[in-house]
Amino acid sequence: MHEGRGSSTEPACGRGDVPGHVAVIMDGNGRWAESKGLPRTEGHRQGEATLADVVRAADDLGIAWFTAYGFSTENWTRPKLEVDFILGLHKNIFRRRLEMHRNNVRIRCIGRPVSGTSRLPKRILREMDESIELTKSNTGLNFTLAFDYGSREELVYATRRLLDLHRRGRAEIVEHTFAQCLYEPAMPPVDLLVRTSGEQRLSNFLLWQSVGAPFYVTPTYWPDFDRAELEAAVEWWRTGRHGHLPGEREPEGRT
Repeated sequence: MHEGRGSSTEPACGRGDVPGHVAVIMDGNGRWAESKGLPRTEGHRQGEATLADVVRAADDLGIAWFTAYGFSTENWTRPKLEVDFILGLHKNIFRRRLEMHRNNVRIRCIGRPVSGTSRLPKRILREMDESIELTKSNTGLNFTLAFDYGSREELVYATRRLLDLHRRGRAEIVEHTFAQCLYEPAMPPVDLLVRTSGEQRLSNFLLWQSVGAPFYVTPTYWPDFDRAELEAAVEWWRTGRHGHLPGEREPEGRT
């Protein structure tokens, strides 16, 4: 666990030359489609296929934890047709569970479904539960999908859980016990946070887990983010170029 950060007693056991936990804010599906004169839904369709490819790449690279921002609590404000399309596509991710299971990938989910307050359709919740159950004993890549997720809500959820435990005399109110009350207590701190499409915003994603994590921003829209892009982000992390944005020149005299 990184000193000064923490959400878990379970470290990310990746190889030393790759970050143990990579988290990705997948952004730019709609703009990718518009740049090609396509409906926004085509951007989301390609984005789902890209996620499957990037999970395979993360597994191949030896990354221990890969967390993707699939659907935020704020996404419910989008037009209903677009929301329904996005939800239908993300159901496909869970239907890829057989392939992930064969590859020893463990599927996890964080978000409102953990607290039982999700607005997700029951068919998606079933797919989610079946994916988690099928892969729960796998020991390879931990693929976590943040689905119907908002970090502020997670912090409120953890606070309520900890206060309940404290009232019953079962927990002190300290950083470690708070972290154990988050949606996924086993999740280690984020080592590398990636955002596509050039936006430099956290967008209510893993606020607790990402404290101190290097923030890699690429102008590439998510549908075009591939294995080479992931490798470039990992190389940026590996070389320690965290004091400036990707692509910027390192200051003179810096070692």
